[in-house]
Amino acid sequence: MIRPYGRSFAVLVLAALLASCGTTKPVGQGQYRVVKGDTLTQIARQHGQTVDSLMRSNNLKDSNSIRVGQVLNVKGGATATATPAPAASTKGPSIAAPRSIDLVWPAEGSSTRGTLAPNTQGVYIAAVAGSPVKAAAAGKVMYAGNGLRGYGNMLIVNHDADFLSVYAHNQTLLVKEGAQVRQGETIATVGSSGSNAVNLYFELRYGGKAVDALRYLPKSSSR
Repeated sequence: MIRPYGRSFAVLVLAALLASCGTTKPVGQGQYRVVKGDTLTQIARQHGQTVDSLMRSNNLKDSNSIRVGQVLNVKGGATATATPAPAASTKGPSIAAPRSIDLVWPAEGSSTRGTLAPNTQGVYIAAVAGSPVKAAAAGKVMYAGNGLRGYGNMLIVNHDADFLSVYAHNQTLLVKEGAQVRQGETIATVGSSGSNAVNLYFELRYGGKAVDALRYLPKSSSR
C-alpha cells in the first residue's frame, strides 16, 4: 500500500508534469502564457516587440520577475500556451530534444498518433486487452495509480535526468512506485481505463515537455 501522503505527493508531481495535458486553459488572442525556460527577451522577440514595451503593457517593474503560468499581454495575434488549440489532423509542435534514448515499443498493435490537443505528441497503440505493456526503456517508476482524470490506470517511468515515459489506460498495473524496471519488462496490461476504447496511450517527455514519441520509437512495433 502507498501511504496517503506519498500518494498525494505523487499525484501533485504528476499534475505538474502533465500540466500541458488538459489542465491548462488556452489563453486569449494577444496573450501568452509563460512556460519553463522563458525569458522576457525571448517572449518580446517572438512577438515582435521590445522588452520595455512588454514590461509597460504588463506593469512589470523587473524583467526577471515573470513566473511559469503567468499570462502576459503581447502585441499581435500570436499566442503560445502549453495547450495548443485542438486540430483534427495536425501534429502539434515538438520541442527540440537530443536523441539520447533508445526505446522499444511498449505494446504490440497498430499505432496512431494523437490528433487532438493535448495528445498530438503521443501514440495510441490498439493492442489486445490484457496483453503486456512493457517499459520502453530502463528506469524508475515515479508514479503508479489513477489519480489524474482521463488517464485511467497510469504509470510514469523516469529514465534519466531528462526523459520520462507515460503509459495510460492500463487494465492492471504490475509495478509499484519506486520500482526499478528493465527495458522490455512487463509493467502493466493493456486496458481501457479512462478511455472508451482498448488501447495504450504512450507519451515521451523531455525536460517535462512532450516530444514526438514516434521519432524515438523503432519503425515497427513487432518484436
